[in-house]
Amino acid sequence: MSQITPEIVEQHGLSPEEYERVLAGLGREPNLVELGIFSVMWSEHCSYKSSRLHLKKLPTEAPWVICGPGENAGVIDIGDGQAAIFKMESHNHPSYIEPYQGAATGVGGILRDVFTMGARPVANANALRFGRPDHPKMKHLVQGVVAGIGGYGNCVGVPTVCGETNFHPAYDGNILVNAMTVGVADADKIFYSAATGVGNPIVYVGSKTGRDGIHGATMASADFEEDAEAKRPTVQVGDPFTEKLLIEACLELMATDAIVAIQDMGAAGLTSSSVEMATNGKAGIRLDMNKVPCREEGMTPYEMMLSESQERMLMVLKPGKEEMAAAIFEKWELDFAVIGEVTDTRHMVLEFDGEVVCDIPLGPLAADAPEYDRPYLSKEEYTRWANITPMHDAPDSDDPGADLLALLATPNLASRRWISEQYDSQVMGDTLQTGGDAGVVRIHGTQKALALTTDCTPRYVHADPYEGGKQAIAEAYRNLCAVGAKPLAVTNCLNFANPQRPEIMAQFVHALEGMGEACRTLDFPIVSGNVSLYNESKATGGGSAILPTPAIGGVGIIEDASQMMTMAFKSEGDAIYLVGPEFWATPDPTRSHLGKSLWLKEIKGRDEGRTPPTDLVVERNAGAIIHELIADGLVNAVHDLSDGGLAVGLAEMAMAGGIGADVEASADYTAAQWWFGEDQGRYLVTVPDVEALNAALAKGTRDSETAQIGFQRVGTVGGDSLLGQSLGDLKAAHRSFFEQWMGD
Repeated sequence: MSQITPEIVEQHGLSPEEYERVLAGLGREPNLVELGIFSVMWSEHCSYKSSRLHLKKLPTEAPWVICGPGENAGVIDIGDGQAAIFKMESHNHPSYIEPYQGAATGVGGILRDVFTMGARPVANANALRFGRPDHPKMKHLVQGVVAGIGGYGNCVGVPTVCGETNFHPAYDGNILVNAMTVGVADADKIFYSAATGVGNPIVYVGSKTGRDGIHGATMASADFEEDAEAKRPTVQVGDPFTEKLLIEACLELMATDAIVAIQDMGAAGLTSSSVEMATNGKAGIRLDMNKVPCREEGMTPYEMMLSESQERMLMVLKPGKEEMAAAIFEKWELDFAVIGEVTDTRHMVLEFDGEVVCDIPLGPLAADAPEYDRPYLSKEEYTRWANITPMHDAPDSDDPGADLLALLATPNLASRRWISEQYDSQVMGDTLQTGGDAGVVRIHGTQKALALTTDCTPRYVHADPYEGGKQAIAEAYRNLCAVGAKPLAVTNCLNFANPQRPEIMAQFVHALEGMGEACRTLDFPIVSGNVSLYNESKATGGGSAILPTPAIGGVGIIEDASQMMTMAFKSEGDAIYLVGPEFWATPDPTRSHLGKSLWLKEIKGRDEGRTPPTDLVVERNAGAIIHELIADGLVNAVHDLSDGGLAVGLAEMAMAGGIGADVEASADYTAAQWWFGEDQGRYLVTVPDVEALNAALAKGTRDSETAQIGFQRVGTVGGDSLLGQSLGDLKAAHRSFFEQWMGD
């Protein structure tokens, strides 16, 4: 009688058609160990079977890109023989089930992706999405996730310098926890994952293997049913102190010439790490499962291969280097075991108790994994499906000051101080800016600095995936420009619902089209990333899908950290200018976008209109102007405009600087359009010397490329109020949401 029944196949997340492919690839029926390995390697989380086809269309190359997608993280040249290595990953499903450990191990996993390649991590960031604050589970989820991020990052000693947090009912049953790490390495000492050299020893280092996290990758590749609590055992448990030791031990060994290849054990643990190393090296692999360090009695090869226990790495060493390497890991009180060797068979062979318990050709397991061209709606079909129509009879604001006060108190614009104060942002002593448009960290021992940001506006992506995808890239670009950084490259975390629904697949495909166009126009390639699908839950009743959320992580370089810019108002009397599309200087009221704005939703209770379009040429040219203004010392403060429009941007600058402003509306727009429209491609700058600015503009140094950018004076820095509201009242409103919700 067959050991593998259709029920067992289904439990492993494989469709009947996929199981037929397993049979064809093996030429026989698999045993349970082999089936488990196929199930995790062919899971959405590991194989990207619904997304690979479209990911191939993204721009990934530039002269400064050393390594694009395909390795543990992306690598870019930052000059002076140094490289920045970075990536963003999701830990959504685990964080909903067990928020502290889910978020903590998400941070641990992304740290390993970066130091695996030879980099010392220098900064963390995150992108978080939660459901309604009044949802009975949401306060617990927020508290747990924030504590988990802080608990792990703080203990490892890597500063968390930026992030974003959104609330929307679509995340009630499926929150998003996306973690990003940036590290710095010598450009000539990058480590890769390709296992080579027949006979070279395969070494396991780090923590022992336990039964936590088994089937984690499979669980992350399915919808939530009503029994989310029952999946708690599939959530990994992290130990940040062990991770800190692992970082130091790996970096010490990397300083020698012992390592041929290295891979962290992330999703699917020992299975994915060994398969990826052998596949990338066009080699085979043999493991003796009796030699795997285990912390629980009686573990089977199935459990060892599928465990997602944390703080573990797999290495291929040069022959004869085992004793030296073992001494390093023993010094750091970590496990070290030679568990196998590289072969030339192109097979994964596992032995246990003297018997072969797995023999799988690597072709079917990795390169020949299923790849689906899922059906998707056209843009027009999607717009009809989502019932997106232009906004008619646009409302106006009777009292912009009162509306601003109310907006600042809403969950999506409220101060994140309660969150940020739980993260150590200053450890390592190189943090130069947090809480602004982008986080900034000095590259240790130099005058250079790295800027990083996380961005996405899911309500825009839902209304128009193509424009929303463009806007997510453009906002990351603006945030980097605003602090004086040259944007270099992007990582992403593509969070979507069930790709087997054509409307969801339409969101994915069209968002990637928009992202790709933006990256090409802005010369801002995508070098790493992660796809997280099936983010929807039946637990909330009726099967709710998240908003499409392609979270973007942007990285840029500031060549001289002394020229870093912040958004805080600095000096009374500075002129405030709006820099952006020139139509603001020659007004066209039809261009001011209230559709999909936070003001429309929060103040008027209306969710209408279309996503504001992103003009990529304007974005590129406005960024060039901002860089020139900063380099020439003509501005004291810079802030990009996004959620909440001009009024919220001014308020954020005023609150950051502790100085108010005297500002006036344009008679060419309604009050709502002027203060709260969310047109793209715009910055606010403060100018200490207007004559110097005018002289620079009059020189004509801005060529036709930047002619589309207009300057419009909107006010003057000074006083202790804004739009008739005192700074004290604005700050109190801004702090009120988290203080009241969390009971501080």
